[in-house]
Amino acid sequence: MAAPTLVLKGAFTAMVTPFTEDGLAVDYEQLKENVEFQIAQGINGLVPCGTTGECPTISHDEHEKVIDIVVKTVAGRVPVIAGTGSNCTAEAVRLTSAAKASGADAALIVNPYYNKPGQRGLFEHFKTICSVGLPVVLYNIPSRTGIKMDPATVAELHRQFPEIVAIKEATGSLDQATEIATLCDIQILSGDDSLTLPLMSVGGTGVISVASNASPKKVLAITDAAAAGNYAAAREAHLAVFNLCKAFFVEPNPQPIKAAMHMMGMCNETVRLPLVSASDETKALLKATLTTAGLLAAE
Repeated sequence: MAAPTLVLKGAFTAMVTPFTEDGLAVDYEQLKENVEFQIAQGINGLVPCGTTGECPTISHDEHEKVIDIVVKTVAGRVPVIAGTGSNCTAEAVRLTSAAKASGADAALIVNPYYNKPGQRGLFEHFKTICSVGLPVVLYNIPSRTGIKMDPATVAELHRQFPEIVAIKEATGSLDQATEIATLCDIQILSGDDSLTLPLMSVGGTGVISVASNASPKKVLAITDAAAAGNYAAAREAHLAVFNLCKAFFVEPNPQPIKAAMHMMGMCNETVRLPLVSASDETKALLKATLTTAGLLAAE
């Protein structure tokens, strides 16, 4: 197997999309500040317009502009993997083409949701998107899509199309990731913060992380150590951030991470319906967990 056209190792932040307080517009200046924060903290790459970026409720124009601004602000310092998936193949092709024109390094393509294609439909969907000519990161997240791409389908896509360079594995199953690794040498990125370390132990190359919105360094402490084979240090870093990772998912993502970032002065907590702001109970949990993690000053 030839070397991948894009090497993806380490921690990649699944970026939130900051909105104005009323939620009517994207706060593009805050978006730029968040990009600079991520790069200053040493992040390995950025992923705008994924689930955490509220891609279902940003307009097509906003979607393209967010990707374009992230790419231009990054200015080649780290890879940008643009979320351009859709349950409409033609729309995914259009979004991926726009991301390519903006200069994105790769596209993150989620399995088509709601229409629930079978494995043959999934294969044809991704085959069609590969025609754009941008490196593709498959995104397997059955909790959001209602379907799962089988390891054999992943392996066949990787074998036939050099554009398919990686998969974001968010099935929550180490068996799934391990079976993929036995069938092909595609790069496997964890889609679950709490499973980054165990997935890297079976050959994963890193994580597309929600937690790194708040602290790239804490997530990098896991991926850097694991990549170096220092699993004692990686385990220590994993345990140190575990409660934080779990707190970010006590409500639908990105409600908790946006509330946490608001506490840290990094964006408004505003999300767009049908998402709602985190509950008072969740905010209290986040405040206590962020304080324990050293990300908020104790009162």
